[in-house]
Amino acid sequence: MKEFKVFVADKTGELARVTEALAGAAVNIRAIASESKHDNSFLRVVTSDVQTTEKALALAGLKFELNDILDLELMDRPGELAKVARRLARAGINVHSIYILASKNGRTEIALVVDNPERAKIALK
Repeated sequence: MKEFKVFVADKTGELARVTEALAGAAVNIRAIASESKHDNSFLRVVTSDVQTTEKALALAGLKFELNDILDLELMDRPGELAKVARRLARAGINVHSIYILASKNGRTEIALVVDNPERAKIALK
């Protein structure tokens, strides 16, 4: 799984343009977030099909960056994410983005984009 950081203009219709490009390629969005700054707006999108997402975004003329994702499953109870965050902080790992991907049966699946995925995996063992 990867995070797509899709660069968009800060104007009406950009969310539609990105999501329609993915829908047209039958790509399911697992998570999405946005950041809007007049000169630097983007969507962060997580899908299960990296190759098709890349093709769909490129065909739509959208510029993007790819980031590796660290996928974790946590108990769905207070404090679990705080434990993960503290372990990463102690290891000197910066979290760039975080998403809840799913929550069911007392478990929550999260995705993290961090500055050092390999060190993060070691810190979270």
